[in-house]
Amino acid sequence: MLRLIEPYVTYGYPNLKTVKELVYKRGFAKINKNRIPITDNSLIESKLGKHGLVCTEDLIHEIFTVGKHFKQANKFLWPFKLSNPKGGWTKKLNHFNEGGDAGLREDKINELVQRMN
Repeated sequence: MLRLIEPYVTYGYPNLKTVKELVYKRGFAKINKNRIPITDNSLIESKLGKHGLVCTEDLIHEIFTVGKHFKQANKFLWPFKLSNPKGGWTKKLNHFNEGGDAGLREDKINELVQRMN
């Protein structure tokens, strides 16, 4: 499935700092099909408390380590809405290995997300 969309997306392995910045700055909860900003831990505790996730740090840890309640934590988060990167895209249609932007970036995804955040 990933091979079908690879020419159109870029992906990689983010570090903990990147995941933390995304959740704190761009993190929204999906509650009753509404997009609610994560402003305090009571929001997380009310929806994910039964899974042992009571604060934002627990949510970040669960997402980063892909723990046993990852599915519930992932469904709780609204997809991140990122801007275009500062400096723009180089070549959107070429693969990253060929000097473009699409495809697997491995750990270089962190630099791209920093430019987009």
